[in-house]
Amino acid sequence: MQFIDQAEIEVIAGKGGDGIVAFRREKYVPAGGPSGGNGGRGGSVILEADENLQTLLDFRYNHSFKAEDGKRGGPKNKTGANGRDRALRVPCGTIVYDLDTEEMIADLVYHQQQACVAQGGKGGLGNRHFLSNHNRAPEKALPGLPGEERRLRLELKLLAEVGIIGLPNAGKSTLISALSSARPKVADYPFTTLVPNLGIVRKPSGDGTVFADIPGLIAGAHQGVGLGHEFLRHIERTKILIHVIDITAEAPLQDYQTIQDELLAYKPSLAERQQIIVLNKVDAVDEEIEADVKAQFASVTHEPILLISAVARSRLDELLNQVWEMLELVPS
Repeated sequence: MQFIDQAEIEVIAGKGGDGIVAFRREKYVPAGGPSGGNGGRGGSVILEADENLQTLLDFRYNHSFKAEDGKRGGPKNKTGANGRDRALRVPCGTIVYDLDTEEMIADLVYHQQQACVAQGGKGGLGNRHFLSNHNRAPEKALPGLPGEERRLRLELKLLAEVGIIGLPNAGKSTLISALSSARPKVADYPFTTLVPNLGIVRKPSGDGTVFADIPGLIAGAHQGVGLGHEFLRHIERTKILIHVIDITAEAPLQDYQTIQDELLAYKPSLAERQQIIVLNKVDAVDEEIEADVKAQFASVTHEPILLISAVARSRLDELLNQVWEMLELVPS
């Protein structure tokens, strides 16, 4: 499945039905009078969040969506039928922007949450509406009003409580596969992960927590270098971050600072998000190196620092206990 997290679409609400001019003509009714009905309301375009969707792929090739027009009024004061609304399903976590004004229209977070993004036009009035003491036989009716037309940008930000970040090959994908049932592609070369990977990790209480492996962060990611520019937005909704560092790298502390600088450049509040510093691949170094690298990190950060081996599934319980403890303290 392709992961599409942005799309531009055009939405067109239905036009209201026209009102009509008609007069009551019945035998034995000497003063029938005007009987032209109003037109029906045009259909609206509605976006609805669906927890079963993970991507905006449905909008990759189809960019224009129109609701049904309202029907014209009828004789005998019959109002025309309303046009059917056009409902479009999007993943939970979709933010909707007006392309022309850059105004945020809606943030669809919860399953079945809806937002009307284009309002249908009102139906026109029939001549029955214009009956008065001064005009007993009005021959005036109004056309229906056009529906709203809008150009929208849809932007998906994944709903994950825990984000896993770090340089390529730090072991993020291996970690999420060890913690959850997610089975991302893992290989020993940069940018193995081309899309965010989601995994569900069960708390001791039995509730599921969504973890997201955010790919492609390297120096210059906030400027579009590598893949990080495409995926930095997905970190914004996370409550805490697991920052995975390869302890076998030439300069682990420098690797850590590279990612911190990218978070700060993209959005300063991200650099202040609570983190767990995870020194990965400890199975490949001796205890003396472990202690030395941990001491280096302790001198520059007050965040929790844990030593694990994702591939050997070593010390993961300690990591999860730290995650559950921090999530309890983060406001909902």
